[in-house]
Amino acid sequence: MITAEQIQSLIGPQLENTDLFLVEVNVRPGNKIEVVLDSDGGLTIEHCTEIHRHILRELDRDVEDYSLDVSSPDISKPLKISRQFVKNIGREVAVKLKDKSKVVGELIAATEKDFTIRFQEKILPEGKKKKEIVIREIKIEYANTQETKVQISFK
Repeated sequence: MITAEQIQSLIGPQLENTDLFLVEVNVRPGNKIEVVLDSDGGLTIEHCTEIHRHILRELDRDVEDYSLDVSSPDISKPLKISRQFVKNIGREVAVKLKDKSKVVGELIAATEKDFTIRFQEKILPEGKKKKEIVIREIKIEYANTQETKVQISFK
């Protein structure tokens, strides 16, 4: 059976010295291989085709049959790796935390272990009768999130 690690080792050298990066590799029963790529500068169909052809050249269908899909991340799917967070700085994201709470705001920073969201919150200041909107920033470790999705805006 073909493994995800085997596919990752085939792709790794092809991605070196490019702005392309691997988001995930899935190998499902029946050797259904799914490769998800992204790019700091924008992923093209040509990038996907080049990686697809490289994998086809390296794997022998006579030894083991498989199906192969190489694509970009689906906009409806959650962000998976820190490099995707860096790429999406400045965009609005919805974060579901492991404690079941949710934060929606602008992604303003990302590192290898955490990211920062800026959002508006209505609070009732002490001694006042009317709520005020304040802007807050929160740093969230990836380990504390259930999922983070980019919000699509048609404004």
